[in-house]
Amino acid sequence: MIEQFKQWYDKRHVYAREWKERNGGKIVGFFCTYAPEEIFYAFDVLPVRVLGSHEPQDVTEPHIFGMFCPFCRDVLAQGLKGRYDYLDGIMIAQSCLHLRQAFTSWEIHKNPGWSYFLPMPNHVQSKRAIPFLKEEYKLLIEKLEELTGKKITDDDLRRGIKIMNRARQVMKDIYEFRKREAPPITGAESMYMTCAQFFTHATEFAEVAEKVLVELETRKLDRDPGKRIMLVGSENDDIEYINMIEHLGEQESVGCTLVVEDHCTTTRYFWDLVDESIDDPLDAIATRYVNRTACPTKDWPQRTRLKRILELAKDFNVDGAIIVQQKFCDPHETDIPFIRKFLEENDIPTYFLEFDVTVPAGPFAIRTEAFLEQLGMEDDLF
Repeated sequence: MIEQFKQWYDKRHVYAREWKERNGGKIVGFFCTYAPEEIFYAFDVLPVRVLGSHEPQDVTEPHIFGMFCPFCRDVLAQGLKGRYDYLDGIMIAQSCLHLRQAFTSWEIHKNPGWSYFLPMPNHVQSKRAIPFLKEEYKLLIEKLEELTGKKITDDDLRRGIKIMNRARQVMKDIYEFRKREAPPITGAESMYMTCAQFFTHATEFAEVAEKVLVELETRKLDRDPGKRIMLVGSENDDIEYINMIEHLGEQESVGCTLVVEDHCTTTRYFWDLVDESIDDPLDAIATRYVNRTACPTKDWPQRTRLKRILELAKDFNVDGAIIVQQKFCDPHETDIPFIRKFLEENDIPTYFLEFDVTVPAGPFAIRTEAFLEQLGMEDDLF
């Protein structure tokens, strides 16, 4: 069943078109994981995340600055090239300025007919953030009523909450297997899983993922897990890079297994569930998105995510952390000195890697290998 995740990831557009043909429903593409998918499922709209394809930039220069991060430009290229031409709408919850510019350019030049900007509060630590966001959700619901011709009830919202909570919980359960001394699932397979959830209906995804849970109980991998590595930082769905570093051990060099991450493609996206005991479902959804592990654009004035990063590092018994920054990613670049200092003060070695998802991963794998060898030498010394 694990192979199904890869198939969904590789054939994301095929899946979407077939889903639309089977169900006759609407599909909305979202640009940031602060998009409240629960509300879309309440309307029976399929939310799919817009990710790039890791190709060299060749169409975005007239639309977006070259010094904007490669991920944002790669995302925009997907729209300009018509890769997501099955979408009935696009939306973004306030994120970084670079990604918002990618959304705005797509909205101007390839608008599918419905688009929406959700003013997700950046100051999530404010006591006014939750009531503010709840009111913004009401406006989003009005716009979705225009798109779908439907009216929804609180019970529909509760159904949307249950759909997303089920998918999030099963991913958390699968991550528990990565804590094992010899994990039965690799970092690359885990990344296929979390990214597949972006492109499939959460109910269909959860049904497969729950079968994977059963398989993992007895699954054993014929590989030395090597060093246990954590990835921290900017958006990163570069599975080619993860595959490369996890296969280094096959080349008679020090190997590794990626055992956990802190970025918006994995744990920051799914780790926190909606509290179903809260009576008002909009309150519950708003509370979840305000209190979830914060993106650096919102993690102020206090850096609350440092504690979460350290908890993950300790729970998954990591040997070292690779701090990844998409090139030109200002919010994460601001965070990096604080994260490295904090982790190293807690005896977790770190390595900084400035990443570009649109160029070959080989040089990044070589630099990672040097870090793994350094960790190996430290073991020999101590």
